[in-house]
Amino acid sequence: MPAIIGLYGLPGSGKSFLLKKLQNQLDPRQYTFYEGSELIASLVTGGLAAFQKLDNKKKQYWREQAMSTVAGDCYQSGRTAIVTGHFMFPAEGEYVSVCTAKDLNTYTHIIYLKLSAKALSEQILGDTEKVRPSMSVEDLETWQQMEVQGLTRLSKEHDILFSNLAETGDNRLLDAFKLIQFSRRVKTVPNMIRVNARVDEILSHHTGLETMLVFDGDKTLCTEDAGMLCWKAIGIADQIVELFKGPLGYSETTFLQAMLLCEETIDETNFEGICKLRAAQIKIHPEFIYLLRKMKSHNHVRAVVATCGIRRLWELVLEREGFSETVKVIGGARISDDMIVTPIVKAHIVSRLKGEKGLRVWAFGDSPLDLPMLEEANEAIVVTGELHSRSRSMEKALLEAIEARDLRAQQTRQPGYVPPRLTVDVLPEVYLTDPAFLCAVFSRRQSLHPNVWHTTDTNAARLLMSPARDASVAGSQLRRAHGNMALYLAWSFLSEKLGVEEYPIQHVQGHQISGHRLRHEQKTTIVALMRGGEPMALSLSEAFPLAMFVHAASPNDVRPDHVENQETVILVDSVINSGKTLIDFISHTRSLSRHVQIIVVAGVVQADAILQGHEMKKNASSQNTRRDQKLNRTTLKSGERLYHFEQRERSGDGKDVNTNILVCILSDDERGVKGLEERVMDFFARETRTRESKTGAREVFKRKGRLGSAVRDVFRLFSRRAAGEA
Repeated sequence: MPAIIGLYGLPGSGKSFLLKKLQNQLDPRQYTFYEGSELIASLVTGGLAAFQKLDNKKKQYWREQAMSTVAGDCYQSGRTAIVTGHFMFPAEGEYVSVCTAKDLNTYTHIIYLKLSAKALSEQILGDTEKVRPSMSVEDLETWQQMEVQGLTRLSKEHDILFSNLAETGDNRLLDAFKLIQFSRRVKTVPNMIRVNARVDEILSHHTGLETMLVFDGDKTLCTEDAGMLCWKAIGIADQIVELFKGPLGYSETTFLQAMLLCEETIDETNFEGICKLRAAQIKIHPEFIYLLRKMKSHNHVRAVVATCGIRRLWELVLEREGFSETVKVIGGARISDDMIVTPIVKAHIVSRLKGEKGLRVWAFGDSPLDLPMLEEANEAIVVTGELHSRSRSMEKALLEAIEARDLRAQQTRQPGYVPPRLTVDVLPEVYLTDPAFLCAVFSRRQSLHPNVWHTTDTNAARLLMSPARDASVAGSQLRRAHGNMALYLAWSFLSEKLGVEEYPIQHVQGHQISGHRLRHEQKTTIVALMRGGEPMALSLSEAFPLAMFVHAASPNDVRPDHVENQETVILVDSVINSGKTLIDFISHTRSLSRHVQIIVVAGVVQADAILQGHEMKKNASSQNTRRDQKLNRTTLKSGERLYHFEQRERSGDGKDVNTNILVCILSDDERGVKGLEERVMDFFARETRTRESKTGAREVFKRKGRLGSAVRDVFRLFSRRAAGEA
């Protein structure tokens, strides 16, 4: 949608003069210009004189026709329109609005030429080209106030940006250029695209990134609302508060309006000075200072401050602390920032870092505005501040996010003596200087095998996995749930990765057309790894009916005639844990054919089984020929318990205990039971700093025959002790 900008102001304020100046300066390929009264005159038979004689209803009609003409031209050409218009006229002792519903539905930005009543009176008297009725300075002042108040209110109600353009002067034309170019950019280049460009710019300076810390600024990194300190110094704090309490709430338009309010109130030089003064007063919490300093020595971890407040202010604060190279700021309060950051934008930044960029994201925030970001992150940390400064609406919103939307978050109290939010049972506490926390943040991530396709973080996966996880779903319903997962993977992934081929089909109207099926479908074998893989394999067979179907309880059940002359073998299992069984099937299948492409389809795969360097990957790769250099795996969900470096487990009394490194150890069976036992016992001894824990762990291992059971029992032992100490 193109920008349509209204130039408003009292008669004599200079609308027509400014329009002509703009017309001479701006690119006609991008902008089109309309004098409102001339446009109406061109539409009405008899021109403006005839229009003036019409009754109010007909005048309203022609005004709407004029605005429809502007809108139609702009939508067709894609150019930005600048239109001069009138809002009110005096009539019988009062001021009557001539603004139409079409105006309010069409304008994207209204720029009001605001002069002092005295200057306006002098301009009217000095204008020899147009004869206007004489009015007192007081009447002009009243008229202008009525217009500004009315347009401000209507702009808020109709999602229109509103700006005041100050007194006549050398900078007025430049200010008009800035506002108009800003208005055009807002409409032609979506804010999210500009935010994405900023994210890309930040990431371009770093290679080998694995983890990103995303911080809110005000009341998160510091106790103060830093932005409000600046707004108070500028003198617009009350107006900013009123804006966000308005009908548009924390929308993009409201943030843009706050930006315009700042622009019209203070110039760049004075704004910079106020930011420097206020930045000197802002103190980052010591624990965050410690965390960010430690980050400097870990090049795979970096941080951004995503603030709804003032970008420049936070840049100055971080620069003072020595973090300008390692912590970047995404925010906007001035037109020169070229973006605004809303709660939705914060969530988008986290989502993009996590999804498209493949980073592990820790998000830190303090208020309901941060909840979308916290919910999107891999790890969410709620910053609990001083009672007098913390958000009063956060507890209710936070509890709702935890209970209704399954937010899994922890809290850090800053400073440490303040009472926690909710309870530590509902919102567990974490200490930013705790070695376990630092290990979780700075541990290097192993990467997934590059040819693994998974849908773990998609809404489709969440919907499809729910019935498969539901304890009340069993029998045929459970088989159907697994079958639905297979159909989704078949149509969304296998068809894309293996490709499709055309074949002739008979149209319902009798003629022949081209249909599509899986490429080499007749040369595809689907192997159901019994018994768990059967429901998914049967559904794959429905999706690809020409494929051969094989039940296999062991690798030897896959015979040479199942593989010979085939292009693809699809191994199907419901859950892959260590991958050992699958390795046997892959090795056997490869021994039968050096050329067949092997695809593994699964509902849930524990992530360690598909990490670079894992035994499953190495075994598969060692069997591959040049043609089939990568084993392909398609999975609905990577198992969370082995994928994340930090998980929460419940102890006997319901308290959360940080398992941290343990979840990595649990998937380490193939490195040798004895070595693993020592690592687990050392881990618990290190965590509790007591020799007793290691002794207790060894006793459990002696009594238990199975490693997994032993590890779980050791964990319970540690949990009870940790909970008791807490």
